[in-house]
Amino acid sequence: MNAVDLSGRVAVVTGGAQGIGLAVARRLLSSGAKVTIWDLDKAAMEAAVEDLSALGAVKAIWCDQARIEAVDEAAAETERAFGAVDLLVNNAGIAGPAAPLVDYDPNAWRQIVDIDLNGVFYCCRRLVPSMIERNYGRIVNVASVAGKEGNPNAAAYSAAKAGVLALTKSLGKELAGHDIAVNALTPSPARTRILEQLTEAQVTYMLGKVPRGRFVEVEEAAAMVAFMLSDENSFTTGATFDLSGGRTTY
Repeated sequence: MNAVDLSGRVAVVTGGAQGIGLAVARRLLSSGAKVTIWDLDKAAMEAAVEDLSALGAVKAIWCDQARIEAVDEAAAETERAFGAVDLLVNNAGIAGPAAPLVDYDPNAWRQIVDIDLNGVFYCCRRLVPSMIERNYGRIVNVASVAGKEGNPNAAAYSAAKAGVLALTKSLGKELAGHDIAVNALTPSPARTRILEQLTEAQVTYMLGKVPRGRFVEVEEAAAMVAFMLSDENSFTTGATFDLSGGRTTY
């Protein structure tokens, strides 16, 4: 494992109690950061803290990122515990039901956009001002290859993740005059609980599109995120780091 020095940094990982988020939290703690996990699953949060506590300073805070008030409260609690946030990983998200657009439940559409896109906006809106004030920050927005190409029967998820990519480009340009890097990650599916929200046909379709012929490992995603959050990533901003196993090459 390559060493990335994040000593003294304070990180927030949304959806950090499981899957890619948990792997990222583990990698950041191993690199010296203090980590706060924002999540909705209280049982998973407790298990994550128990699992990670030996690695460093870690705290879990319940947060529904679809509610701007909940994000503000989680941010304030994080700052009281560890100080100003240097590193933000917007990882939390849901896939939603599988259905053609003409049959898509408008309530499900709104829920997916609220969590997967609006939640990223709320987190950035709350934490970026402190980064500007201190002229330092790193933000990674976990999108999806679906945001680049669109997946059939997943219009809401694809649209929300495409929105995350556009948000990343816009915010990256806004903050380019500071030592703040804002980038996105577009992974192919990993074996995480989000797959439980998909049909077998959807999973087979997505995996069949990957030239590597396998799921991405959560540790591979965490390794890329760790570099994106490091001081060494001081030039690239507003960009998308692809982790699709060759499905997309742009």
